Amino acid sequence: MNHQEALTSYIAAFVSELYKNGVEDVVVSPGSRSTPMAMVMAEHPELRVHVHVDERSAAFFALGIAKASKKPVAILCTSGTAAANYFPAIVEANIARVPLIVMTADRPHELRDVGAPQAIDQIHLYGNHVKWFVEMALPENSTEITRYARTVCARAASTALRAPAGPVHLNFPFREPLIPQLDREDLFEPRERSNGYVKIQSGELTLSNEQYKEIAESISTYKKGMIVCGSLESDGFAEAVTSLAKKLQYPILADPLSQLRSGKHDGTYIIDTYDTFLKNEDAKDVLKPDLIIRFGAMPVSKPLTIFLKENHDVRQFVVDGGGGWRDPGMVSSEMIYSEESLFCKSVSTFISPVEDTSYFAQWEEINQLTRRELAAISELDVLSEGKLFYQLAEKLPDGATLFVGNSMPIRDLDTFFHFNNKSIRIMANRGANGIDGVISTALGAGTCSQPLYLVLGDLTFFHDLNGLIAAKQFGINIHILLINNNGGGIFSFLPQASHPKNFEKLFGTPLDLQFEHVVKMYGGQYELISNWTHFTTVLQSEVSGLRVTEITTNRDRNILEHRELWDAVSREIGRLLDDKC
Repeated sequence: MNHQEALTSYIAAFVSELYKNGVEDVVVSPGSRSTPMAMVMAEHPELRVHVHVDERSAAFFALGIAKASKKPVAILCTSGTAAANYFPAIVEANIARVPLIVMTADRPHELRDVGAPQAIDQIHLYGNHVKWFVEMALPENSTEITRYARTVCARAASTALRAPAGPVHLNFPFREPLIPQLDREDLFEPRERSNGYVKIQSGELTLSNEQYKEIAESISTYKKGMIVCGSLESDGFAEAVTSLAKKLQYPILADPLSQLRSGKHDGTYIIDTYDTFLKNEDAKDVLKPDLIIRFGAMPVSKPLTIFLKENHDVRQFVVDGGGGWRDPGMVSSEMIYSEESLFCKSVSTFISPVEDTSYFAQWEEINQLTRRELAAISELDVLSEGKLFYQLAEKLPDGATLFVGNSMPIRDLDTFFHFNNKSIRIMANRGANGIDGVISTALGAGTCSQPLYLVLGDLTFFHDLNGLIAAKQFGINIHILLINNNGGGIFSFLPQASHPKNFEKLFGTPLDLQFEHVVKMYGGQYELISNWTHFTTVLQSEVSGLRVTEITTNRDRNILEHRELWDAVSREIGRLLDDKC
C-alpha cells in the first residue's frame, strides 16, 4: 500500500466513523494541509458539508448548528493561524456545554519548529478549553492504524456529547502529497464491524431512590422555597419543574434561556419580572426564602444573582446534570449531580401537595404588579429598545427561534419578554458572554430551527459582518433586528457612565456606520424603521434569505426610559407593602 492509499484508507475510516457516531454536519474552511480530510468528507453521501472561508465565523456557525440540533458537529481547518481563529467559539462551546469535534490539520513532526511555513505549535492549542485532546498518528498502511482512527473518532464523538457536553480537539499531521484516492468504490466500506467499530454508551447522572426520598423529605420542611432556572435545554424539563413547583407551591424564577418563558407548559408558577422588582429592597425583604433550588447556568439577571448571594444563609441546592460547579457566588449548601428532569420527577414522587399558598402568592402579586407597570413601555411612540422586546412575544409566530445578542439585548429580553404559550425558542451565547460570532451562531442554528429571528446591537452586528455570507451561501432565512444606538449602550448603565470626560471615546464608541451598504453587498434586504406601524408590517412580512431591519434608538433616552420604569415599579411596591402593614 503506497502513501496515497494509506492516506485515503486512514481518513475514509475516520470520516465513515464520524457519521456512524451521530455527526451529520461538518463545517470546513478551505486550506492546503487539510486537503485530504476535506476531499474525503465531501465524498461522503450522508454528511452535510458547509464550506465557510472565515475560520472564526465558521467555528461559531458550527456552534450554532450544534446548539440547535443538540448533536456533535465537526469543524475542519488547515494549519497555522486558521486553527487559532477557532479559539473564541471553542471557549464558548466549552462553557456553554456545546458538543464540537475540532479537527485541525498540521505539518508532520519533521516540519515543526524548523521555520516551515504555516506551522505553529498546535499541541494542546486550546488548553483546558477542550475536554480531550489527541495528537493523531500519521496515516499508515496497517489494520491497527485503521482501527485506531475509528476508535479515536468514536471516543471523540462520545466525549463531546457526554455531559457536560463540550469541544474535543484532534490534531491531524499530514505529509505531502495531500490528494487522496477518491475513485475507490469501497471508500466508506470498512473491512470489519460495518455498523461502527466501537459503541460507547453512557447514562444520565442520577441518584438512588433513597437519596431522592431524603432530599424530598428535606425540601418538604421548607414553606418559603423558590426555584431558579437558568439556561437549560433538557427534554421534558418544563413539564417536570412546573409540576414540582405546583406540588411545593414554590415560584419559578425563569431566566429567558431556561425555555420556560414561552411554551405550552403550565405558566402559573413562572415569575418573569424579577429582574426589575429585585432592585427594590423592601420587596427583597418580604420575599426572603428559606430554601433555594437552582437548575441550569447562572441567570442573566444581576439583581437575581445579588439576591442569591444576599441569601447565603439559607439552604441552596444546585442541581446539575453535567456534574459541574456552577456557583460563582459560593452560596450552595448542596451540590446535586442528577439530570434535571429526572431530579424533578423523582423528588416529586415523594412529596405531598402543599396547601399553604401564601408565600407563592406574595411573589405572584409583586410579579403581576411589575408586569402592569412595565406595560407602560408599550405606550411609547418613539422607537424604543424596551418596547421592541415587549412586542416580540405578541408579534413573533408560534414556534419561532429567537436568538439574542449579548450586552443590552439579552438584558432587555429578560426585563420585557414575559410568559406566553407560543413555544418561542430563545437562544444566545451566554457561555463566555462575548459579542463575537453572534451572527454566525444564529445562522448555524437557522440550518435546523426556523423561522429564525436575531436581535442584536450595532457593535455586535459589526463584530461579525463576515458571518452574513452564510445566509447567502447556504440559503438560510434569517430576519435580523438591528438595534442601532450608535455605540455600546450597556455602558450607560454601568459606573463608567459617571465619568463623562472620556466616556464616549472609551466606552460609548460610536461607529457612525451605514449598515445598508453591507447588507446589500451580501445580497440581503434592508429596511430602516420609521415608526411602530412600519415595524409591525416589516416584522410580519415573509423572509427569504437575509433580511436586516434597522431600528435606530437613543442611548440617553433609553437609560431614562428604564429608570422611569424602575422607579414606577418601586413606588407601586412601596404602596402595596404599606397597605399591608
